[in-house]
Amino acid sequence: MESPQNTATTLARSGFDRGRLVGAAAIAFVVLVVIENAVLAATGAQTYDAPTEEVLAYYAANRDAVAIVSGLVALYLPLLLVFVTGLHGLVERRGGAGADWSRLALAAGATLSAIFVLVNVLQIGLALSASELAEPTPEFELVWQMHAAAFALALPTLGTTFIGAALAAHASGLTQAWQRLLGLVGGSLLLAAGLGNLAIADGSALIFVGLLGFAAGLVWLLATGVRLVRS
Repeated sequence: MESPQNTATTLARSGFDRGRLVGAAAIAFVVLVVIENAVLAATGAQTYDAPTEEVLAYYAANRDAVAIVSGLVALYLPLLLVFVTGLHGLVERRGGAGADWSRLALAAGATLSAIFVLVNVLQIGLALSASELAEPTPEFELVWQMHAAAFALALPTLGTTFIGAALAAHASGLTQAWQRLLGLVGGSLLLAAGLGNLAIADGSALIFVGLLGFAAGLVWLLATGVRLVRS
């Protein structure tokens, strides 16, 4: 029969390994997202206010870049789910403080993954059809608009994920106060941008509010991941 001391040691080791896994997933997610955006920036990805002719030309000329981005999305979405699921487990192991917030982050993260899949599927469709078109068709323009709308609606969901995770992690003692503030600021900016999702899908500069929040959220996620791996 295993002694209470050995049982406690085993549970502590299990929690330590879980924390490292959750932290590693967070760090890997950030790295892949940064690479994705670097690829898009390097290829001159079109903004949502760009003429449809330029959008068609971009996707016709950058099919390989879209393939790379699609592969990165396929990698980092499972990492996101590992993070929010693992964080909820860590919160519950540490007494359950912040468990409601971690459940919110888990639900929002799952919803966000579904929306990101839609964004990516539509982008793949644009790349596949662009090489066969001499000029934009109404169907091509519709898919582009749906892609823009899905991305705009992903912003408040992403903000909810960051806010829930930041509050849960701090309530359970996993992060410091400045990290909670950073997560809340990033998430709040994403929520604010989400209020103008129609304008963003139409090419409004309001998207930069969401991108600023996204950057703050990524910094929070990276800092949290490093803390979990090292703690």
